[in-house]
Amino acid sequence: MLFQSAPAKCDTRLKGNSKTTSGISQKPLIKLAIAALALTLSLSALVPTSESFAAEHIIQLTAEETQDDGFGNKLLAYKMLSHRVDGLDITSRYSTEATIPGPTIELTEGDKVKISIENAIPGNNIPVPGISKQVSIHVHGVHYDILSDGTLKVINKNFDEGAGAGLEETYVIYEYQWNVALGTAGTWPYHDHNFETHNGAEHKGLFGAIIVNPVGVSSYDKEYVLYLGDDAFWGMEINGVSKIQSNHGVNPTLVATRNSNVRFHLIALGTDIHTFELKGYKWIDPGTTHRINQVAIGPLEKHVFSVIAKNSTRYRDNNLSNKLLGMEGKFLVQ
Repeated sequence: MLFQSAPAKCDTRLKGNSKTTSGISQKPLIKLAIAALALTLSLSALVPTSESFAAEHIIQLTAEETQDDGFGNKLLAYKMLSHRVDGLDITSRYSTEATIPGPTIELTEGDKVKISIENAIPGNNIPVPGISKQVSIHVHGVHYDILSDGTLKVINKNFDEGAGAGLEETYVIYEYQWNVALGTAGTWPYHDHNFETHNGAEHKGLFGAIIVNPVGVSSYDKEYVLYLGDDAFWGMEINGVSKIQSNHGVNPTLVATRNSNVRFHLIALGTDIHTFELKGYKWIDPGTTHRINQVAIGPLEKHVFSVIAKNSTRYRDNNLSNKLLGMEGKFLVQ
């Protein structure tokens, strides 16, 4: 970690023999300048720059076939193989299975990330003219250069940037680098952009999220990540203490302890407009002082809010077509 302090400047110029033109003697001014310099240096040492809390994340993901979608088609899912933060292994917080949604990766502004993808989908290394067998990781929100875009050459004009046989390149493993710079705080999706077409296989299950926290953010007892699809919620929860991720799947039951402080992360996928409601609860609309009890959210939009868990209820999409499709789940407070 690097702590930096901006050089303090003291440019008090004294003229005359023993007094300034205002009649104040030179000696007290020198003492004041020294005191100001000492205060500036002590304060600057306490205020770190964006690098001060930086951690290095080394992450390995794989993409695999998983359950049937009910129509004879295999869904695809990401699985966490390894996650180390400054050498500390935290892989145990993730499921040992490939999951939909994929792992939620928690980061802090100032972090650096090296994240690689391996393709475990059968036949992924056999080139097929005009069809990509690659899987990739395309992320939103954080900074990266063009070689870490996670797209095909037809889009990025450089390389097929995924694992497996692309339209032009084939890689066993492909690595990306992210710069979690100041100003990137928020909840952001990542997803495949290469499999079979340049739009990728997000619709088959290859999606997940990163949560970028500012330095010193408040802690929460539980975090809930909910993706709003065109006909269902996909989601999971994170224990705020152990960081264990659980309850993955469609319209998951989210569990909280009474009077605990919990945070919801909503990310809209697909093409629908949604109206999210947590029945019986109100929360502060981010960026305002207004309290709301539901929120409209459209494709690739996100909404993050926190509440104190008081009573069990249901979360749901109040848009009529999605409501008829059963887009709702339980929020169980014990």
